[in-house]
Amino acid sequence: MKRITTLYKNAYSGLSPSTWWLSVVMLVNRSGTMVLPFMTLYLTQSKHYSIAKASLVMAVFGLGSICGGILGGKLTDKLGFYNIQLTALLAGGLMFIVLGQVTDFNAICACTFILSMVNDAFRPANATAVAHYAKPENRTRAYSLNRLAVNLGWAVGGTLGGIIAAYDYHLLFIIDGLTNIAAAVLLRAVLSPSKNNATPKKVASDEVGPGRSAYSDRPYMVFFALTILFGMCFFQIFATQPVFFKQALQLSSVQIGLVMALNGTIIGVVEMPLVFTLEQKTNYMRFIVIGVLLVAMSFMMFNILPGAMKLAIMSTLVITLGEMMSMPFMNTFWTSRTTASNRGQYAGLFTAAWSIAQVVGPFAGGQIADNYGFHALWWAVGATAVLCALGFAWLNSKTSQVELS
Repeated sequence: MKRITTLYKNAYSGLSPSTWWLSVVMLVNRSGTMVLPFMTLYLTQSKHYSIAKASLVMAVFGLGSICGGILGGKLTDKLGFYNIQLTALLAGGLMFIVLGQVTDFNAICACTFILSMVNDAFRPANATAVAHYAKPENRTRAYSLNRLAVNLGWAVGGTLGGIIAAYDYHLLFIIDGLTNIAAAVLLRAVLSPSKNNATPKKVASDEVGPGRSAYSDRPYMVFFALTILFGMCFFQIFATQPVFFKQALQLSSVQIGLVMALNGTIIGVVEMPLVFTLEQKTNYMRFIVIGVLLVAMSFMMFNILPGAMKLAIMSTLVITLGEMMSMPFMNTFWTSRTTASNRGQYAGLFTAAWSIAQVVGPFAGGQIADNYGFHALWWAVGATAVLCALGFAWLNSKTSQVELS
């Protein structure tokens, strides 16, 4: 018991105060994440639009997210991560409130695009800030702490959002907007350059380093493409997998909710000490390879093993372990190829990769499931993830490893 206590203590120690504050800002921001999970229900039930129109709005949201990631990355390098985070939080908060008041469909699409673009401009700036505030030897843990804040925030926002949506959908937009603004106020109070010496007062000058332009960094562009493919596989857990649980495994909505909650619970309890243990190793790329293979295995299990609830739990355990081993070290890879002056561009492309995957993955998965069945889908997803793992292994052989200690 003492060894476990020491492990957890060490896992959370050594991180800078600014890193902790940044995670608190993220927690406040994500605790208000109520609009996106219930957007389709809002459009179909409250606004009485068809499912096709609701899907179009979500596609527009995805397009705005991609543009926001790339634009936010470029602006971060020019204006600084603090300024972009503050502006994105404030503007995003106002846009949530405005979107809740709009009734015309075209106006909803336009506001949704602007909102998602502004909102996702925050992500590369935030990722750049995490890298700046953390020491190189604990940078991976700093990203894991940020991921923990995001997962906790989603859990809170999703739970409260369901209760609030049952009362009044419009309140979702107001609360989501106000939490964005509250996060901006907190950011200004604890991490502004005038109040925190760790926040730079001006944008970093050009530095000599690997990959000055992310677009001309060929290994990174391979990593970008592999991240998209991996994300397309991973996002099935939020799109087609719940439908599979309902239709094929005959699980109830309560059971599906419990299985999905298991993922966030395990991440909250296990990821930080796991990353603390693994980040002492220098060849972190092998953890990405192993993690992606575990994700592949979690989907192919549906075609190999029998069972219903037990199978769903087993698959969730495997994919969660794969997620914890791969995603934190993906951040380690892209930050290792940056300098302070180009980090935003790299972060922007990394953000865009996940946004593209979130748009394309569920659509492609749904098409395969509808036309060829879930059996074909899980083989396709598993095979794609295995190819991704081989791609990451090849990338590992072609790139030099960065010492983390």
